[in-house]
Amino acid sequence: MGEPGPPGAEAPPPWRRGSLALLTDLYQFTMAYGYWRSGRHREAAAFELFFRRCPFQGAFALSAGLAECLAFLRAFRFSPADIEYLESVFPATTEKAFFDYLRTVDASEVSVSAAPEGSVVFARVPVLQVKGPLLVIQLLETTLLCLVNYASLVATNAARFRLIAGPDKKLMEMGLRRAQGPDGGLSASKYTYVGGFDFTSNVLAGKLYGIPVRGTVAHSYILSFTSLAEVNPRTLIPRHGKEPVDFLSLVETWLSRVCQLLQAPLETVNRGELAAFVSYAITFPQNFQGLLDTFCVMKSGIPNFCAVALALNELGYRVIGVRLDSGDLAKQSVEIRRVFRTCSKHFQVPWFEAVPIAVSNDVSEENLWELSQEGNEIDMIGVGTHLVTCTLQPSLGCVYKLVEVNGSPRLKVTEDKEKTTLPGIKRVYRLWDAGGFPCMDLMTLEKEPPPRAGQEVDFWLVGPTQEAGKVTPSAVEMLNRVYLKDGQVCQPLPSLVEIKDHAQASLNKLNPAHKRLKDAETYKVAVTEKLHRLLLDLQRGSQ
Repeated sequence: MGEPGPPGAEAPPPWRRGSLALLTDLYQFTMAYGYWRSGRHREAAAFELFFRRCPFQGAFALSAGLAECLAFLRAFRFSPADIEYLESVFPATTEKAFFDYLRTVDASEVSVSAAPEGSVVFARVPVLQVKGPLLVIQLLETTLLCLVNYASLVATNAARFRLIAGPDKKLMEMGLRRAQGPDGGLSASKYTYVGGFDFTSNVLAGKLYGIPVRGTVAHSYILSFTSLAEVNPRTLIPRHGKEPVDFLSLVETWLSRVCQLLQAPLETVNRGELAAFVSYAITFPQNFQGLLDTFCVMKSGIPNFCAVALALNELGYRVIGVRLDSGDLAKQSVEIRRVFRTCSKHFQVPWFEAVPIAVSNDVSEENLWELSQEGNEIDMIGVGTHLVTCTLQPSLGCVYKLVEVNGSPRLKVTEDKEKTTLPGIKRVYRLWDAGGFPCMDLMTLEKEPPPRAGQEVDFWLVGPTQEAGKVTPSAVEMLNRVYLKDGQVCQPLPSLVEIKDHAQASLNKLNPAHKRLKDAETYKVAVTEKLHRLLLDLQRGSQ
């Protein structure tokens, strides 16, 4: 979901205009009618939204989508056209008074608690806690899941790419053309930025969200030129001058010098590629980046780029880099850096040895890992398909489960033990160890006293073993905060940059054992003795 554009912007598609109250599954409305018919629609209830397993076989996830959930809730209501449509799909025997009631429904009695957006979160711990009238918060289920599931998944995927790449390499999201539709593309750009990417190629995402955008040329631009005769104009005004210079002739002079230095035959240099480089450099003298692999990188792309770059330098300009989109990226980056250092020393241009090298080419988590293990000279990596489509896991699998009605805890008991829920309204505390790392998320019942730093706590692990133990935390943090109270946002909402910074700070605080992308150590999630006893009592009562 993207925020609405400014006045005068193109009209959004129908599914993004106004309220999204109908963006849900039909059975939410059939259940709502059942609640209403039985007179239970006003009963106070609570749901929790959580995931059962951490994504990508890892040990953590990043929470994302909270701001969009709050925006949805503030706008939640049914238009006359919505009611008319619902009447058309319900059985003719449905009481008209039900639709009259739906006309009055909004989120003015709904409250939501959550961890700050961008926080590291773990399996079975509530990402959202929703309270309100039973009918209303039942209707919210599908939309909240839709807003949280993909946002959190793709932010986590981006965080994994960032962990592999390390803190110094720049990462650019460039997956719009491979995304699952326009909204998927916008969401991917927004939440991969939260997860640690620096740039996007998506211009609309840049406009809507303030994400830095990057992009230069594709192979089609290079291939559109066949000879130097197509360069028009040929001249360029020096950065600190007024009189135009015949830039094409200057480049040809530099090409001879570069080929002589590199011992590259002039006849192997593609003139159409050179024409494309020259034309683009004249158009963008302060933002020139060369795409090197349309033809042979070392015999054509590199000599042509160096000639144009050194000619620009003579006129007072600096290029912004080169890009590779095929071949052995690590090996080629080392060879290219060697050439840059050679030219820098020979032609006495100190900055030239550090010209940034960017790569793309269907980069996945696996081959990014391989790149990181090899020696390379790469400065920026563009990632598309494997980032935005989350090919290793297409869904986070969040669920939204009823935990209390009218003050009475609710428990889902099933033969599949993994699907057993934890009853009651809860508080969530993050416990920290003496090393300064979070070591456990502890869930308590809402009215239990909180755990305290330096005091021993009895716990039962959540999971198949339900192992008991004791822990003495060095510090205790209440994780979930109230963000919506009776339909009104009651916490200052951070900017996207602040959410991104919080995500990176949260990841930096996580123990490296829990950040490993393979064979990560499972983070401990537990309940208190009182909550554990409630769970056992309800399980026995259901038998």
